[in-house]
Amino acid sequence: MIPIPLVVVVLGGWCALYLADTFLTSSKAYKSTYEEWLSTHGLSISPFHIRWQTTIFNRLFYKWGRWKPYFLYIWFSLGMVFGIFAMFGSMILLGRTLVQTLNQMMADTPGSPNGRMLQVVVPGVNLPISQLTYFFSAILISGIIHEVGHGVAAVRETVRFNGFGMFIFVVYPGAFVDLFTTHLQLVSPVQQLRIFCAGVWHNFILGLLGILILFPLPAILYPFYNTGVGALVTEVLEESPASGPRGLFVRDIITQVQDCPVKSVDDWHKCLNDISLKPQTGFCISTATLQQLHFPSRVYRRLDGSVECCGNNSLSDICFSYSVNGYSRQHACLPARKAMQSSHECQSNAECQKSAANSVCAVPSIENQTRLIRVKHPPQLDMLFIGYPVHLEYGVSLSSFIPRYKFLSVDLPVVIETFCKYVISLSGALAVINAVPCFALDGQWILNSFLEATLSSLIVQKENRELLGFFILLAGSILLTANVALGLWMVTAR
Repeated sequence: MIPIPLVVVVLGGWCALYLADTFLTSSKAYKSTYEEWLSTHGLSISPFHIRWQTTIFNRLFYKWGRWKPYFLYIWFSLGMVFGIFAMFGSMILLGRTLVQTLNQMMADTPGSPNGRMLQVVVPGVNLPISQLTYFFSAILISGIIHEVGHGVAAVRETVRFNGFGMFIFVVYPGAFVDLFTTHLQLVSPVQQLRIFCAGVWHNFILGLLGILILFPLPAILYPFYNTGVGALVTEVLEESPASGPRGLFVRDIITQVQDCPVKSVDDWHKCLNDISLKPQTGFCISTATLQQLHFPSRVYRRLDGSVECCGNNSLSDICFSYSVNGYSRQHACLPARKAMQSSHECQSNAECQKSAANSVCAVPSIENQTRLIRVKHPPQLDMLFIGYPVHLEYGVSLSSFIPRYKFLSVDLPVVIETFCKYVISLSGALAVINAVPCFALDGQWILNSFLEATLSSLIVQKENRELLGFFILLAGSILLTANVALGLWMVTAR
């Protein structure tokens, strides 16, 4: 859930700003001075919205728009082709996503959020509060690159550029460019397409650059960070079961979970997922160890069907069940760390007797859905964990990048990797959403210019072309609204 203090701070800040603005604009003494100050600095304030516009970047935009005209012509022509395909592709993508969402609702199953092609992101619900900085930074950069595309393309097509600006709506940052509307309407439909498609084109290129940095990142950081040898612990939550004197610590390198090797963060998640889906595995323990470590205690069965034989008197002793020579199962209360020392996983006695004749497969008798998990992080002693694998998974932050030198930060590769992922996803989403033929989005102007450029000879009357465009825009708007509404409902209903 979204933290209440964060909501209070955001709402309180906006209310204070709006009340101050209302007081100053209604005050006879300060009104003219205040409005002049806002105008001079290009500021405008309205409820939950603040906007800043400036002309200090105009010369820079004109410089970019006149740099290598032929190259820019090819560049924005490619963007025009991409934008047209993206407009139709976004409709198909939204349609498939809507069908997927409806199928999940009809099946009355939550489904996997990662399985859907598009999903609504809600801070505090399916976006960790700790990653808000990445989220808003990626949104702002994606928005700026988007608007720079429009601005440079407009200058290239001889449309007057009035200014560049930024805004904040509630908590979401964004950017915009101010173009001279009359000039924009006078250029040809193809020129308009180059301008209108430039935003989604630049978002696509930004996402592509993120991919080109993310995937070869191990090679880029190879002189400083090693990969493929384990998962490095970067943070352990205080309330996590992995914390404590015999738990995990920052800079520990996890190499194995049970008998599952861990060479990266993906391996860590895969191993824990496999453990949670399979029944509790056993551990090969010699009969001599059983006789030496076992001490008698009362055996009783829990409500969930598991057996307890340690009396819950010790946090380090665990009840193991096993069978000898095919007889009925027996139970022994053993100190877990000593019993499991140098043992390996098993499913039956036959597996154990391949390596040691006098050994049995002893299975921890613990509550359903919980697991006894052994985590290797040499040179420290193995960490033993009893509980739900998901609690272990999300209580520890890991990185696949291991510093070659002690002075290097363990967080830098994680920051680069996470930021690239957010830029790729959010810039790509901005490209897809803006390409949708929907009212008030770039897709509206892309569609109108596309119809003017392609159907003016087939549909002679402009009113008929506008009517066709209206119905397409209406369909696109309904499709986008339905996706957002159902996506929000699916997220908040979890």
